Amino acid sequence: MNETSLFNTAPLIQLLCGVAILASAPLAWVWLKNRQSQVSLRIRHLTLIVLFLTFDLVLFGAFTRLSDSGLGCPDWPGCYGHATPVGATVAIETAQTAMPTGPVTWKKSWIEMIHRYLAMLVGVLILTIAAFSWRTERSLWGWPSLSLLWVCVQGAFGAFTVTMKLFPLIVTMHLMGGMFLLVLLLVQLLRQRHAPGMGEQQALPVGIYMLSCLSFASVWIQVGLGAWVSSNYAVLACDTYPLCQNSWWPDMNLDKAFELWRGLGLDAQGQALPFQALTAIHMVHRWHALVPALLLTLLAFAWLRNGLVTQGRLLLVLLFVQFVTGISNAVLGWPMLAALMHTGTAAALLLLLTWVLATTSPRHSRHIAATFNRHML
Repeated sequence: MNETSLFNTAPLIQLLCGVAILASAPLAWVWLKNRQSQVSLRIRHLTLIVLFLTFDLVLFGAFTRLSDSGLGCPDWPGCYGHATPVGATVAIETAQTAMPTGPVTWKKSWIEMIHRYLAMLVGVLILTIAAFSWRTERSLWGWPSLSLLWVCVQGAFGAFTVTMKLFPLIVTMHLMGGMFLLVLLLVQLLRQRHAPGMGEQQALPVGIYMLSCLSFASVWIQVGLGAWVSSNYAVLACDTYPLCQNSWWPDMNLDKAFELWRGLGLDAQGQALPFQALTAIHMVHRWHALVPALLLTLLAFAWLRNGLVTQGRLLLVLLFVQFVTGISNAVLGWPMLAALMHTGTAAALLLLLTWVLATTSPRHSRHIAATFNRHML
């Protein structure tokens, strides 16, 4: 495995051809289903499919990490210089024989490559949306272009995740980048749906709108802290709740916990990362969770009182699921289902908040605009 070149572009053409074939299925379905419709409607439906696939990609990326499959193929973009693990049979079997529970096994190699296939599929479809938007929807070309740019950045993070051997900061940024891509795609979809009447946004009291913005920022911080916990495998540093290691304030090393530029399991000096640092990573995530929990609870009831009934109820459900799965990860030993649901619910919270922020506006700004228009007339 050590002799494998980290960047090996030999299988790139084969990978692109394979992904192009995969992409032809959703493209053909969208174009045939809407063959009598305008191109804008086809683009909208394709964006919805890409949003769904990207959500799946975020979850499958979490599954790849949780199953320790991130280095199942230790080079990029292929697997030991091949487009599939089948072509890398000898290399995989050699690595698996040497370390049966190591980073490279048949199962882990396939998990890693399926994740890459799905990521490349999403990239090709986003490129397709951008190309047609540039041609037919020039008034809305900005969001597809930004999504295309960001999916390229995500591809770079994915490559560095492998070539830098699961460097925690890169893994964290890769997960957060996936969440950001979801947000971009949802805003893009909403702009496509409401483009003819973007002025018809629902007005919210300025305080509630600002609370929505503050909650959105708080959830992003919590997602970042959660990604840092996961990328450092610090979930099991505390296996009870609400106490950790039978203490409200366990032995922690906050300085080592947030040294960002370091390898997995190491501190910035290259020494083994102390367990106290893992405890600190876990506890900071746990403590900060109280902030978005309080903000989102207040926000849910504020939405309910101001006409956003569906959004308010959904927010309460997601908040409850996130709370239960977060505790389950610690006290049940990080079960796969709970961990995946925790990641998926975090993504759903960001999407829900994005949906509300993109389709509402603070009431005072609408009033000011109306007053300004009256004086001008």
